Amino acid sequence: MPKYSFIARVPNHPGALHDAARVVMREKANINRVQFDQRIDPYIVFFEVSCEEEAFGRIEKELAAMGYLKDTLRPLNILKFYVYLPHEPGALFAFLNHTTRHNANISYIDFDDRGRHPDRLTITVSLEENGSAEQLLDTLKSRYRIEIIEYDTTGKKLDDTVFYIRFAQEIREIIGESEDPFLLSFLGDINHAVQELMNLGQDPKKIFGSFLATGRTLTRTTGDGFYADIQTIPLTAGITLTCIQPPAGGNVYLINTPECCTMVDTGYGIYSRDIGTIIRNVIPGGRDAVRQIVITHADADHCGAAGEFPVPATMHTGTLDIIRAANRAYGSRSEASVLEEIYTTMINLFSKFNPPKEYCLFATRKGEGEAGFPVIGSIDIGGHQFMVLEGLGGHMHGQIYLFSRELGVLFTADTVINFGHLTHERAEYNTLAVVLVTSVNVDSGIARTERQNLLDLARRTTGSYHAGRKGCLVCCGHGPVSMIEGEALLPFGNIEHYLPGG
Repeated sequence: MPKYSFIARVPNHPGALHDAARVVMREKANINRVQFDQRIDPYIVFFEVSCEEEAFGRIEKELAAMGYLKDTLRPLNILKFYVYLPHEPGALFAFLNHTTRHNANISYIDFDDRGRHPDRLTITVSLEENGSAEQLLDTLKSRYRIEIIEYDTTGKKLDDTVFYIRFAQEIREIIGESEDPFLLSFLGDINHAVQELMNLGQDPKKIFGSFLATGRTLTRTTGDGFYADIQTIPLTAGITLTCIQPPAGGNVYLINTPECCTMVDTGYGIYSRDIGTIIRNVIPGGRDAVRQIVITHADADHCGAAGEFPVPATMHTGTLDIIRAANRAYGSRSEASVLEEIYTTMINLFSKFNPPKEYCLFATRKGEGEAGFPVIGSIDIGGHQFMVLEGLGGHMHGQIYLFSRELGVLFTADTVINFGHLTHERAEYNTLAVVLVTSVNVDSGIARTERQNLLDLARRTTGSYHAGRKGCLVCCGHGPVSMIEGEALLPFGNIEHYLPGG
């Protein structure tokens, strides 16, 4: 049976929700999900139902006739004003006749004849149409003395009595203008995630705040707000490794050889222009020199700009499957997780996800093992072979690692992150994903095993190093390129801070 979602705006009086459920019942639709919390929004109810398409059409039509169907997210007009009413019985009742007639929703009213202004009533109303607000004002001005305190047509002054409309306006500020049906569907997804996380004991305000903080961080750190930390490390006399840490998300690596440049992971799509500028600065030939892209896994901050390059991206077949499924937990025991699927939808939207348009897939044939990982192939970079190690599925299905024993270089993707040397801003951004999915690993137990295996591999790697370096370079998914000293991961070499125009 097909599933459909809709949002109802029910009046705040006894039996209103019952009336909406009665409409669903009459069409023999099964309610799969319902969520309403008066503490968040006293009117909005989210439904998911299973029924035939024709039955759902009738449900929508009847709810719309009742005024219960929420099918638009137009910004409300907020009007706050003083009104001076006569001191006589029925004065307030007569005034409210006018607000009701113009479909004004009252969100605040204040009057006390023993207060500082015994003749003045303060009121805030919201209206859906500009014309309605103007008509209400014309009506009131002809009958009462009024003083307008505030008139907002942007929806930014909305209070919590219309929480989801206000939240939708904040989403629009992140993603730009979008059609109401799309935004209503996205709100339904976010509400589903909030419902799941509230059942795990999380504070809904923190959850909604984390969604917004994710999008706002990405939008404010592009263009003039972009910055990066850059390490440039010679691997041989002719091969250079560059690590770019953008403001948020995973690292971008460039391995430049006399023949061409290989990019390992691409960062978020929203940063593609900013990182392109850095590539022009550090690689002769700029973006045109990038002839090979390797994707370690399907998270948006690692493959989300690959579509910007006219170069096939080489990746694991599981990475392609996750991109197509739009679910970062695909292929894992967490595949059915609502949180993982909704997080993927959200981050892909906010980060302007642009995955590879062309791709090559590593062979599924497995060779000998290395450090507990199957070897599924190799990549030639500047005449040096990098083994491709297949991850075990801890962070994500299809994740791979690249390892050159000869050069002493290990790309660990997100299984090893140098948390201790992330800036405060980057660490704070990383915690947002933890709030929204509870863990960034689809199987934390396996992820711990993989991390230990990779660190052990780095410790025992003693290749022929360049320029007096001793030890294996650990190229983490986040944080600086590091080397192991004792139990610590310490940044290697100099780190330069990049600012646009700097």
